[in-house]
Amino acid sequence: MSFPQYNIPQEENPEFERPKKNNPSAWTITKHFLLFVATFICVTFVGIFWVGHTANAESYWQMWPQGAIFAALLLAFLGTHEFGHYFAAVYHNVKVTLPYFIPVPLGIGTMGAVIKIEEKIHDTKKLFDIGVAGPVAGFVVSIIILLYGFSTLPDPSFVENFAGHEEVIAHVQETGTFPDVAPEPQSEEAATILMGNTLLYSFLASFFDNVPPMYEMYHYPFLFAGWLGLFFTALNLTPVGQLDGGHILYSLIGYKKHQTVARISFGFITALGGIEAIPFLYLSIEEWLPGYGHSALLIWALALLFLMRKGFYRDHTWIAPVWALSLIVSIGYLYFWVGSFTQSGSLIWVVWSFFLVYFVKLEHPPVIYEQELSPGRKRLGWISMAVFILCISPTPIYFLN
Repeated sequence: MSFPQYNIPQEENPEFERPKKNNPSAWTITKHFLLFVATFICVTFVGIFWVGHTANAESYWQMWPQGAIFAALLLAFLGTHEFGHYFAAVYHNVKVTLPYFIPVPLGIGTMGAVIKIEEKIHDTKKLFDIGVAGPVAGFVVSIIILLYGFSTLPDPSFVENFAGHEEVIAHVQETGTFPDVAPEPQSEEAATILMGNTLLYSFLASFFDNVPPMYEMYHYPFLFAGWLGLFFTALNLTPVGQLDGGHILYSLIGYKKHQTVARISFGFITALGGIEAIPFLYLSIEEWLPGYGHSALLIWALALLFLMRKGFYRDHTWIAPVWALSLIVSIGYLYFWVGSFTQSGSLIWVVWSFFLVYFVKLEHPPVIYEQELSPGRKRLGWISMAVFILCISPTPIYFLN
């Protein structure tokens, strides 16, 4: 993911010869390396809780190698993605920082990694190359990780390595296969975590045996890291603002058409956000004010209207239809497909919706030189848009209470 800053250079000619700009100092390299090390430690620590063999471990220290494997795989994806951007920027002599890895001792141990492009990109060819290099590089690494994980899967008895899976273990010991349906949580405080499937993950999994169900997948470091790689690739390929997908689609179709697609895409993202937010609000309200759970619909409708007004710059020709369609899709999915408002999710799409509006912005700033892309670039660009569809998950993480 890259975030340009727009400092207009003195020379506007894209062919103007300029001195090489990317020559990081020893201190800069050390600073970025230390951030990487801190992120590796955080992902290793948190990874223990996801992939650690808890059944026979006497302490967390015994499980650190499993967490380290997960950290190495996830950071291999993140590093490859960001260095794809970095080396493309270096190739085009665009001033750019080294990747900043962001350690967080929660969730999966990191908020990802970013680079900062420190000058205006003049033309769409450079914009395209820098934007597409990261997702393509990271996507290839994710596929390699997944294929290796699928091809080296242990038999279902592997689940015996994890504590708290008694019902699944009993089913595996009796039948040799995983249960088709996720087991009910063993207490009211507990919840079964389910990872959302994607078209590409499901397609790849169909060629292999012993593939764990999505409610056990996160115990398999190669599968979990590969799945996260696909999902983060999809997030970055969202065709909005200055995300990688925004750079790519802007270069393909130009400013005005991208503006339209970006606003429609944002409506789609907020519909996914509603699928998460409405059950979360419903369950929270029911806990405190039994019988008033359906007021969650009104609360989300008002929050969504606020987001639309901010994101669309109060352009009511867009706000009204996109707001209405987003609500219809969210409520229709929950009512007709799920059948209730009580399936709680992770709120990933809610956070992403606010992030897009307040940090990324929906519309891509105009580029000075809009050039026709070569046929090869166009093919790669549309393939990357297809990857976005294949890797996106409407419900990335949700819980069975």
